[in-house]
Amino acid sequence: MTYEEHIQSELLRWQKKILRPPGLLEKGSKAIQSKVNELYPKKFFDTLTVTIKGLVRGVLFGLEYMPKGKPIKNADLMERDQKALELLKNYKRVAAAEGAGTGAGGIILGIADFPALIAIKMKFLFELAHIYGYSTESYKERLYLLFVFQLAFSSQEKRPGVFHKLVHWDETVKDYPELKAMELFDWEQFQVEYRDAIDLRKMLQMLPGIGAVVGAVANYGLLEDLGHVGMNCYRLRILQEKGLIQMD
Repeated sequence: MTYEEHIQSELLRWQKKILRPPGLLEKGSKAIQSKVNELYPKKFFDTLTVTIKGLVRGVLFGLEYMPKGKPIKNADLMERDQKALELLKNYKRVAAAEGAGTGAGGIILGIADFPALIAIKMKFLFELAHIYGYSTESYKERLYLLFVFQLAFSSQEKRPGVFHKLVHWDETVKDYPELKAMELFDWEQFQVEYRDAIDLRKMLQMLPGIGAVVGAVANYGLLEDLGHVGMNCYRLRILQEKGLIQMD
């Protein structure tokens, strides 16, 4: 079995996981989420919502996040995956260190962790795109990153819809012309899903004494999740372009 054939098998298993209906655990977590949300002051959610929308939009069009150099060309999938894993390893360390630092500061620095972590995640995705040969100078590639981010932090109920858009990217991007893309994107769903995805893991980061440990572990895990989804999205895209895999 070739490496690409091995990845095809992995991607088909991943597809089944993405498309499965939400189970009792996922359904029950929504009820728990509502209780968790009551623990936070309203100001916290207002700040988080504005931060997510403003920062993500800013990052997508910010030149400071553009990777240096050109996207990698003439590399096989195994080489790209190896570079991606090394990149992810480095970013998990950065995220963990950032989470430990802000977690040690209680509520105030805990709130400050959210924009910092979003920036780390988006910068990781920019560099990941270049590893797999896609230039983030194109608005279409930046929009693709946005949907990858959304897939990584969506609930099981919403994931199939986002996954479908990524699988059929050439058709999806036609619905988001450059001058209207950011207005047409569903920011409300993006913000709610991201907030709910991180709340359960990040809640304890606000507590003095254990915040540093929780912050480091939570951020490490969140980057791990994003890395797994990001790599699979680009693997799938490359194999689709080669005509080696087809998904509904």
